[in-house]
Amino acid sequence: MNLVFDAFWRAAAYCLHPRVIALSLLPLLIMVAMALGAGYFFWDAALSAVNSALSGSDWVTRIFGWLDSAGAGGLKAAIAPLVVVLAATPVLVVVSLLAVALMMTPAMVAMVGERRFAKLERKKGNGLLTSLMWSLGSTVLAVLGLVASIPLWFIPPLVLIIPPLIWGWLTYRVMSFDALADHASVAERRAVIKAHRMPLLGIGVICGYLGAAPTVLWASGVMFLVFAPILVTVAIWIYTLVFAFSSLWFAHYCLAALSAQRAEAAVAAAIQPSPAAVPAALPPAASAAPLPPDPTLPAPDKL
Repeated sequence: MNLVFDAFWRAAAYCLHPRVIALSLLPLLIMVAMALGAGYFFWDAALSAVNSALSGSDWVTRIFGWLDSAGAGGLKAAIAPLVVVLAATPVLVVVSLLAVALMMTPAMVAMVGERRFAKLERKKGNGLLTSLMWSLGSTVLAVLGLVASIPLWFIPPLVLIIPPLIWGWLTYRVMSFDALADHASVAERRAVIKAHRMPLLGIGVICGYLGAAPTVLWASGVMFLVFAPILVTVAIWIYTLVFAFSSLWFAHYCLAALSAQRAEAAVAAAIQPSPAAVPAALPPAASAAPLPPDPTLPAPDKL
């Protein structure tokens, strides 16, 4: 547990580094471009589809009638944009996580390695292609989990539990792999993740809840459409900064765990004697054979 808190405060301190802040802005630009492009091409079509689906639902019609009777009929216009934004949020979160994993995580792991673990050998057990395939595979599983769990989101407690758990699992899978990809061998990576699975999963779940917090800004952007561009932009940047913090947290934890694992292995190897140090068993001494008589010496007198 001390390793978790040590990595936490180190990651928080690294988030104030100018290099980390600059790296967090790069995915932000990509996310803003994607959001604006998707809004330009698909916003009207998405609103029309949602309005059609809402108008065909009896219970939604009853809700609209109740809003009209309560004098809050103006809220009906905000329901469809809110549904579209909430539906797009998980997609943007996943894409943002991939962008961080591909752009920010390797750079920040390298920075942590250079500043704190300069003497830690880099065995480069996993290449870029392997890391990409691992991230894509984990992301597909997370997306399937999110889609399958959407009906459960309408149960009030579960909407606050299931999505952060899925995001946390995805964060744990992607960030742990990338944090160890450059420094650890394949066997070392598997050993570290196996030995620290629960703390790493706990870090991922906490990061998942942190990543869910900016959703409030998305909802505020819908309710206050005048400030929507600013609020949405800030929300995307917070997402990327949370992911940057997550990658730093995993980097500090995983590299410290790897360093400790190698130190333990070195101590064990030093204690255990090597086969060359054990002396070979000597053969049994042969019985002493009598020496032949020397012909130059006179023969002994016979009695």
